[in-house]
This record gives sequence, C-alpha cells and structure tokens, in this order.
Amino acid sequence: MADEQQEKHEAQNEQTEAKAPEPVSEEKPAEAKTEEKPVDAKAETKEKPSGKKAEKAEDAKPDGESDDKPNVAAPTAAELLADEPADVKVVKSKKSRNVSIGIVHILATFNNTHVTITDTQGNPVSWSTAGRCGFKGSRKSTAYAAQQVAQRAAREAQAHGLREVEVRVKGPGSGRESAIRALQAVGLDVTVIKDVTPVPHNGCRPGKRRRV
Repeated sequence: MADEQQEKHEAQNEQTEAKAPEPVSEEKPAEAKTEEKPVDAKAETKEKPSGKKAEKAEDAKPDGESDDKPNVAAPTAAELLADEPADVKVVKSKKSRNVSIGIVHILATFNNTHVTITDTQGNPVSWSTAGRCGFKGSRKSTAYAAQQVAQRAAREAQAHGLREVEVRVKGPGSGRESAIRALQAVGLDVTVIKDVTPVPHNGCRPGKRRRV
C-alpha cells in the first residue's frame, strides 16, 4: 500500500510540474495581439488608395461632381478688354502744309533715280525712288522708271498745294530728261532748271576701270 501511495504522490507532482508552465502559454496570445496591429494598418491602406489609384478614382468621377471646387464662370469680353493696357500710342497723320513754291531735287545715277521735293527752306514735302515704285534690278536705271518716280513725287506734293518748282539735277543717269518732262506733264510750272552735278578738280582718285 505504501508503494501505491508513493506512486500517487509522484503522479501528482508530475501533474503540478506540467501545470506550472501555463503562465508562459498565457503570454503567447499577448504576442498574437501585437501582431494583429499591422493587420489593421493593411486594412487602412486598402481603404485609402494612393498614387495612381487615387488619380484614377478622381478621373472616374462625373463632371458634375467636384471636390470642394466652386464653378467659376468664364470671363466676358468686356472683362478681357478691360485688362488690356489703356496707354496705347496712336500715330497721328502729318498735317497738310500749304506749299505753293518748291524745289525738285533729282539724283540720276547709273543704277537708280531719286526725286525729292522740298520747300524753299529745304524741308522735305514728298519723295520717291524707283524701288518705291516697284522696279527691281536693272529696270530701276531706265528712263521709264525715272518718269514714274517724278510723277509719284509730284502728285504727293500737289496735295500740299505745290504749283511752281525749281528743278536741280545731279548725276549722269539716263533719267534726267524724262523726270523733268514728267514734272511738266503732271501740271507743275517749271521756272528754273539747274545742273548741280559736282565736278572734281583733281580731287578723289576714280575707281578702277571696269573690264568687260
């Protein structure tokens, strides 16, 4: 009987030793609770999309629904015109002058013809050139081009009341005579014709002779 009692005591001791590590088993669920927190964070990240997913979600919204953005009306034409600067310079046309007597300066070169009409004090009234009349290249040196140049300059001067002119010709060009005739044909009274071509007295050395 004593042996049986000893065996029972030993069995009870073994059971108590087996029950002793139970507090350690209670700590395991605590670790499991701490591990559950990242699971909640993942759930939150799933609920709040970021990056491209968020942009796609915003694009998917209909046009009528906007996030806290009030509808702004387009500016009217009056508002746009009001924004433009008010200080805009306007170029005024020159006042017409009453010039009854003037001087016609004709510069006839081998390549072009210039006609300038001034008053008696030398203030320009009108001017014209072959290029201004639409001639290009070798046609600028022709007598017909000089005729058109003189007519255009004379008509512009007649708008200022020009009637009598003094002609001063300079240069050896072919448009000398045709320009003077054009002035008479337009209706101007030519009172004096002067040749003011400068003549050198052994002045500057002339250019090299052209080889053809």
